[in-house]
Amino acid sequence: MSVPAKAILPVLPAAAEASALKRAPTLYAIILFKVIKGALFFVFGVVLYCQASHDLPGEWGVIEHVLRIHPENKFFQNISEQIAVVTKPQVHHLAVGTMIFSLFPLVEGIGMLYRAGWAGWLAIGESAFFVPIEIYELARRFSLYLVLVMVVNILIVWYLYAYRETLFHHHQPRQRH
Repeated sequence: MSVPAKAILPVLPAAAEASALKRAPTLYAIILFKVIKGALFFVFGVVLYCQASHDLPGEWGVIEHVLRIHPENKFFQNISEQIAVVTKPQVHHLAVGTMIFSLFPLVEGIGMLYRAGWAGWLAIGESAFFVPIEIYELARRFSLYLVLVMVVNILIVWYLYAYRETLFHHHQPRQRH
C-alpha cells in the first residue's frame, strides 16, 4: 500500500473502538455474574461428587442441627426423605451433570470477556430460554424471588440484544474499500 493510501485510512475508528470496548460496565457485571455462577456450580458438582460415598442422610441431619431447622418443617422433611433414598450412582450422575451445566455460564462469561459474538448470542439464548419457564412457575405459584430472577433475565436479554453491535462488533471482519 502506498504512503498516501495509508494516510487516508482512518486512525480514529480504531481509537474510538478501543475506548468503546473499555466502557461496558453492564457487560462486565453480566460476565462476572456468569463466571461466578459457573464456578459455583462447578465447585458444587465437585463437592457433590466427593460426598457421594459419605452417609448423606447422617450429614443432612448434622446440617439440620447446625442450622437449627425445625424437624417437622414440611419442606426440609421432604428433602430428608429424598436424601434417604438417593443412591451413590444417582449422586455421581447429578454431580457430573452439574459440572457439565457449569460449563455453559463459564464459556459464556469467558467468551463475552473476549467480546466474541457467539458468546453474546449464547447468553441471549440461555437467558431467554428460562423466561417462559419462569412465567409458567409464576402462574403456578407467585414468588418475589422468581419475579426478580425473571426481571434480571429479561434485562440481560434486552441489554445484550440491544447493544450487540456495539459490544461484539470488533470480532466481525472489516470490509476494505
